[in-house]
Order: sequence, then structure tokens, then C-alpha cells
Amino acid sequence: MKPTSRNIYHLFTLGFCGAPQYHENEETVNRLKKIEKIIPYLKEMGINTLLLGPLFGSISHGYDVSDYYEVDTRLGTREDLKALIEKLHENGIDVLFDAVFNHTGREHPFYLDLKERRENSPYRDYYRGVNFWGNNSFGDGLSYENWAGHDNLVKLNLDHPDVKAYFKDVLADWIDEFDIDGIRLDAANVMSRPFLAEISDFAHNKKDDFFIFGEIVGGDYRELAQNGHLDSVTNYECYKGLYSSLNDKNYFEIAHSIRRLFDNGALLSGIPAFNFVDNHDVERVATTLRDKRLLKPLYLLLYTMPGVPSVYYGSEQGIEAKKEWGSDASLRPEYESIDFDKKSDLYKFITKLGKLRRKYPVLEDGTYRELFILPQQYGFLREGDDPAVILLNMQEEDVTVPVGLNGNYRDVLNDEDVEIEGEVEIPAFSGRILFMEEK
Repeated sequence: MKPTSRNIYHLFTLGFCGAPQYHENEETVNRLKKIEKIIPYLKEMGINTLLLGPLFGSISHGYDVSDYYEVDTRLGTREDLKALIEKLHENGIDVLFDAVFNHTGREHPFYLDLKERRENSPYRDYYRGVNFWGNNSFGDGLSYENWAGHDNLVKLNLDHPDVKAYFKDVLADWIDEFDIDGIRLDAANVMSRPFLAEISDFAHNKKDDFFIFGEIVGGDYRELAQNGHLDSVTNYECYKGLYSSLNDKNYFEIAHSIRRLFDNGALLSGIPAFNFVDNHDVERVATTLRDKRLLKPLYLLLYTMPGVPSVYYGSEQGIEAKKEWGSDASLRPEYESIDFDKKSDLYKFITKLGKLRRKYPVLEDGTYRELFILPQQYGFLREGDDPAVILLNMQEEDVTVPVGLNGNYRDVLNDEDVEIEGEVEIPAFSGRILFMEEK
């Protein structure tokens, strides 16, 4: 599958499956079966790719990995995961794993050996900045580089040949045994570029259409993608612009970012960015938006701008959540707390967008050209063999704007014919997806 053909649905697996927040030697329970329950729901939405948050052995949230080969017993077994992926594949849904290769948890065998044998450990050079004269917040009698100030996340030396070989073996296991279709590289922006490139080349050589995208919260998107040989990167710049432009009644903000990233010859021209409006680390967009009526134009832009759209589970139903007391638990609800039988207006709207995106290739691969920009209206073209005109309106009333186009068009979003003579009416809190009708 081409990267741009993906409509992604993102699950934080441990939360969705209702796993205990901390691993305390619980018996193995197949909670992964809950994911099978939403397969018809995903297919109806036009989802063809499922991104699964951390799945493998850990102590807490999954990013403190203790075992890259065994499924976290809070979720099930390797056989349970294989059965789930087989079922997803049978239903035309690809599977991506969240790959935490930047650091391990303190319970990983490498670190346990280092802590016990210290200078005599064969793994002393597997981690960065190990200092046997220092200490950490756990009182281990040594210090090391960690991720973002968290001593439970021990940063690996990704330039060490044995560490590279180890993760190639992990990837080979995931591809050969689970038949996955891609990975999200956690914390990619702070990882060694030669490591990323070597790992990416290895995976691409094993599976031609393997999809690899890196998490980059800030920095040079193009540099990371090119030097890391990545197919895509997370688009945090537009994540912020997508909601704040609506909150501030100012489409100029998001239009500037899209133009900077995707215009002809721009920063991400030719690189399909991983676009999103919320995820497992940030507050729900229905909470962030001051006016919930703007959710439709928000998702309309997400699905029609250049790149690959991703929906974080439950947000298609407009659920809300904010961080509480520094915890992300509220952002990662379990299956039973979301009504997946609900067919809300927002769900129906996003479902239609997903189907339109798969029906019209220009919405996946067309180049970008700005048509006009006003504070509360925005129009652009996705150009290709059958160009699409995208129009957005954040006002609470229908608005007529000049667009510089003439002709008869079909609005595939609203299922109506539209005649344009230099200007066009855009529906309130929504927009249009227009294709010129043949003469």
C-alpha cells in the first residue's frame, strides 16, 4: 500500500484494552480480543491501517520496554497478537507497531545486567553516558543519559553495532512472525540518523511497502525523513495550527504552515506527513476546541490536506479529555467507556471523508496550491489528473466568497451540483470538495 493511501486509526493499546496501569506479575490475559470487536466499525469508517501503541513487555505505559519479543502479559501472548493481526489482515486492515528503540526500561535484561555487574557487564556500552561514579533517582549507584529527564527510560547507544544488530533481529521477528506492515519510531527526532537509516533500509529490504514514520515533536522534518530514510514524520506543526487557527478565527495560521510544508518545492514536498488532531500524548481536540461546532471543518481539513490522516480512537465520536495531575491516563480510555455503536453526526462526517479520500486519488496524491485565504474561509486545490477544489468555512452562517473559478462542479461532500461564476457559497461550519463536471 502506498503511504498516501493510508487512512490510519490510532489505538493506545494498553489503555484501550483496559490493562492494569502497572504490571504487578498479573496472570496473562488476552485483552487484545477487544480490538476484534471494532473491526466492522473501522471498515465502515474507511480505515485501512491500524496503529497499535506499545504491545511488548513493560512495567507501566509500554514505553519502558523490558522485553521486545514477548507480548505484555497484560495484553495476551504472541499467539493472541498473531491471531488479531491475521483477523485484521483478512478485513483489509494493515497493522503498524509502535517501536520504542530510543531507550529501554530499567527492567530490560541489558540494564539489569549493567546494574549488577557494572564495569564487567558486556552491556556497559549499550547505553549512553554511563557513569559508575554517579547515581540516579532510583539509587542504582550509576547514572546515564535518559529520555526527557525520566530515569526509568534509559537511553541506548544506537551507534553501537551490537545494538543495531539487536534491533534488526527485533524487526525481523516482528515482520516474519507477526507480518506487520510498518512501525512508528518513538522519539525519532532524538535518535541517531545513521541508526534510523540502517534500520529503515533493513525493514524496507525485508518488505517492499513497509511503512516507517518517525515521531518528531520539533526540528527539521525534511532532514529527519531524508537522513533517516523514513517514509513519513509526525506533523506537530500542523497539529497545533489545525486547532488554534479555529480557536483564533484565523485560517492564516494553518495556511502558512501548510504552504511552508507542502507547497511546490517546500519542506515536505513529496514526503507524506503523518497528520493528526490529537493522540495519546495531547488533550483531546474536542476539549481543545472552544467551539465544538468546528470539529467538522477541522476534520475536513485533516482529510484533504497533503499527507496521511490519523484519527485517535474515540475522537471521531467527539469525546473529550484533558491531562489530570500530570497523568495521561484520561487520554487513553478503555474500550468499554466509548460507545462504538454510536453513529454520531461527526462519526458519519469522518466516515464520509474516509471513503471520499479512498475514492478520489487526487485527495491522496495531488499537489497543493493555495486558492485563497481569509480569516474564516480557506480554499486550496489538490492538483492532478482530476483536480479537487477544497473550500472551508468556520463561520456559523453560509458565506459567499470570491474564488476566481468558473464552471459547473460536483460537490462530493454535500452531494450537490454547484455552479461557480467567480464566487461560491460555502456551508456554515463545514466546506466543500468540488470536482469539475465534464462538459
